[in-house]
Amino acid sequence: MPDPRIKTSKFLSYVLRHKPESIGLTLDSGGWAETQVLIDLANTAGKQLTLEQVQDVVAWNAKQRFSFSPDGRRIRAVQGHSIAVDLKLEPVQPPESLFHGTAKHSLDSILDKGLLKMRRQHVHLSLDVDTASAVGRRHGELVVLTVAAGAMCRDGHEFFRSENGVWLVDHVPPMYLSLTGDG
Repeated sequence: MPDPRIKTSKFLSYVLRHKPESIGLTLDSGGWAETQVLIDLANTAGKQLTLEQVQDVVAWNAKQRFSFSPDGRRIRAVQGHSIAVDLKLEPVQPPESLFHGTAKHSLDSILDKGLLKMRRQHVHLSLDVDTASAVGRRHGELVVLTVAAGAMCRDGHEFFRSENGVWLVDHVPPMYLSLTGDG
């Protein structure tokens, strides 16, 4: 039997990153929602949810996709939004290399146009090949790209790091990309 936390995590990702309006939820400009309002609206929409389930998923999620406000009354997704939110992230100096896992069928387009944020607010990059590989495997036959992040930063591109350690950038031009070993 699948872990019920997976289903709850996917629901929270959907409403906190992409479609809060699907249950009538309104996020503030920073992406925060009142936790109890989220729970009440989810229950009204037919998704049975308790505070204990939400707290469990926030603590359990290995990728730390969600966080509570210091007082514990609000919740948000820490990155991955397809809706406009201001996470109040400050530019950060990246390491020389970061990594991006993707599907082989996307490689030609990526090498032509670079990494695009598509429907999200940022391109997501990983600190290590293993994490990039885990992300990329979800999309098909794996390819891992090395991003010359240090060079990009020196050339004026701004990098941000989310609360859970995901590196974020607006776009990675193709000139900063190379294939990483076997992926």
